Amino acid sequence: MPELMLETKDLTKRFGKVTPLDRVSMQVEKGEWASIMGPSGSGKTTMLNILSCLDTSTEGQYFLDGTDTSRLTERERVAVRREKIGLIFQQFHLIPYLSALENVMLAQYYHSTIDKREAREGLERVGLGHRIHHLPSQLSGGEQQRVCIARALINEPAIVLADEPTGNLDEANEKIVLDIFKELRQEGRTIVLVTHNPEIARFSDKVVRLHHGRIEEEEQFDEATL
Repeated sequence: MPELMLETKDLTKRFGKVTPLDRVSMQVEKGEWASIMGPSGSGKTTMLNILSCLDTSTEGQYFLDGTDTSRLTERERVAVRREKIGLIFQQFHLIPYLSALENVMLAQYYHSTIDKREAREGLERVGLGHRIHHLPSQLSGGEQQRVCIARALINEPAIVLADEPTGNLDEANEKIVLDIFKELRQEGRTIVLVTHNPEIARFSDKVVRLHHGRIEEEEQFDEATL
């Protein structure tokens, strides 16, 4: 029986009278790449915020690698996020006065382990070995996104969560980033990716489509269709 990396049961989030997530139940197996799609306002970002332990649900349960996160304290959620999750945002959230290398090392700092060699290797992996001392302002948008990916992966997270990671990129950089995600899946990494782009989603193992906070459709792909 496949092992689950994450599972939600009747996950609901309310903000006053607004319900961006309404009883969402889904499963993602270890080593699986799941893409979450849907129009603006469908609940994708709210879903990702809960999956990343940046937010909590109003009702329902979220299990991450067997842990019921709905029962965790804020400090415990921070620890889970630090130990198990790699986050990649559409907005890069790089520290402007730190070099690419230092931005990656910052993630190590929060993990209480700093290793310049590993940070350098992380940047080399995403094709930025020659740009390690550049500031974010000296990097293109695609290069900044690759720094973000290196930062997210530096502590070997069990699951990678990404919010529109190619949304601000040109075609050439989109391909580079997509190739990195393909490599992550081949390594057996679990990926949950929010995207509007069906060309990106078709490389995943399954697509979960949200509409008005509910799962409208879930489509599983065979390797033969990829």
